[in-house]
Parts: sequence; C-alpha cells; structure tokens
Amino acid sequence: MRYLDPKNDLTFKRVFAEHPHLLISFLNNILPLEEGRKIEHIEYLPAELIPEIPLFKYTIVDVRCLDNFGRQFIVEMQMLWTDSFKNRVLFNTSKAYIKQLEKGEHFEFLQPVYALSLVNHNFENEMDAYFHHYKIVTVDEPKRHLPGLEFVFIELKKVKAKNLKEKALGVLWLRFLTEIENRTENLSPDFMEHPDLKEATDILKESAFNKAELETYDKYWDSVMVEQALLDGAIAKGYKQGINEEKENIIIIGHKEGISIESLARVTRLSVPEVEVILKKAT
Repeated sequence: MRYLDPKNDLTFKRVFAEHPHLLISFLNNILPLEEGRKIEHIEYLPAELIPEIPLFKYTIVDVRCLDNFGRQFIVEMQMLWTDSFKNRVLFNTSKAYIKQLEKGEHFEFLQPVYALSLVNHNFENEMDAYFHHYKIVTVDEPKRHLPGLEFVFIELKKVKAKNLKEKALGVLWLRFLTEIENRTENLSPDFMEHPDLKEATDILKESAFNKAELETYDKYWDSVMVEQALLDGAIAKGYKQGINEEKENIIIIGHKEGISIESLARVTRLSVPEVEVILKKAT
C-alpha cells in the first residue's frame, strides 16, 4: 500500500477541509488554547482573497474555520518561506479580526483569531525549537497580553529531524505531516493506535484517488519545485533585477526535467505561447 504526502494541496484539503472532526482534533492538540476552551464544533469559512506574494501562488495551502465560541482559525501549509510570509500572515489574521465589525457588532464582542502556519522550511536557524507561539504581550510582564490575535509557526523540517517517537496526539499529528511523504509505503504502527490518525492515514491511500486527482497531485509538486528554483535564483541575483532572466532559466531547466509547458506557464505567470517562444529561442 502506498500513501500520498499530506502536505500537498489536494491531500491537505482532503483530510482537513472535508473532515471537520479531524481538523478539530488537529487544532485542539496543536494550538495552545485556554483550559476549558477546547473546540467542539466548527464551520468552514471561504478562503480569503488577499494580496499574493509575487510568484508564490502555489506554495500556500489554507483552511479556515469558525468554532463554537466564535473564534476563527486560519491554518496554512507553507511549502516555501521568505521573510514576506510573516507579513502576509499578520495581514491576513488582522484582516479576519477587523472584518468581524462588518456585522455591526461592538468592539467588546470581537472574538480571537488564531493563525497556524505549518512551514516546510526552517526560518529560525539559530533556534532549536520548532514551535513558535506569538501574541501581543507587555514588554515588562510577558504573561500579561492583549487578547485578539495569536500566531503559531511550526517548522516541520525540525520536527522531522528530531525523529520524534512520542505518542501524545499533538506529536502524532506533527509526525503525520512529516513522516508520510510522496508514495510512502511503510507507516509507523503508532498511527494505527488512535482512531483519528488511522482515519487520516486511510484517506491518504493512493488507491483512494482517481487518475485525474493523481495528476493534480503531481502538478502541485511540479509547481512547488519550479517556485523553489525560482526563489533560489531570485535571491541569488536580486529579486527585481533578475526575475525576468530567471523565469527564462527556470522554463528551460524545467522543460528539460519534463515539467509540462502548461505548468511552467502557470507558475511563471506567462502564457503558453510566451513559454513556447522562450523554449524556441533556447533551441
């Protein structure tokens, strides 16, 4: 039996956007929620239309929901990382908080918004910890804070590097995201010991997806690979100055690696004819 990677757009949403009880289990065991304030029910919300970080359209997967207390949760899987992503998360979460007033409610009825960012890159390289919890606190007394916005960033590669063997449900969910990779065949028996994890792994069985879905799954990885190469090249050359030239390089290299012209066009924001012209010039 082979399994698909849960970090893919298709599989992440299949598990967490189509099975609310699994999302509730995940959030309750990952987020630092107040005692007595565990999530009991959720209502899915439509994705927010926010400004995209240029050229990184396909590396962010999100699920949004509202719980029985009126709190909002924004869960994002971020396959790549730039410093701009923190600003994006702050903007997105603040916007969700402010938009509550559109209902005509008073300030005192505003409910908290939690942002959970699952990052498939390391961004705090000087720290060993993989779990980062941010909220608005007083400088002199950090235990005192302003309620409303809370942010959790989890560096998944650090989780994997630690080779965790704990069986606490929160740790099992993180292991679920890091130990199961593309076409994994052998799963840890620990996942079979809890009904939520067993159900989530069953959802990832390759045989549960049809041909069209598997093609979509593979195209997503193509997009991530191209955007990673584009990011690496842009950083090396200077983002604004080198981006057009880097697009051409990525198209040429990606085509040689067998990535379809349609995927290259989608990721580089060019038309198929423009990509074909670049490839023709390169021959």
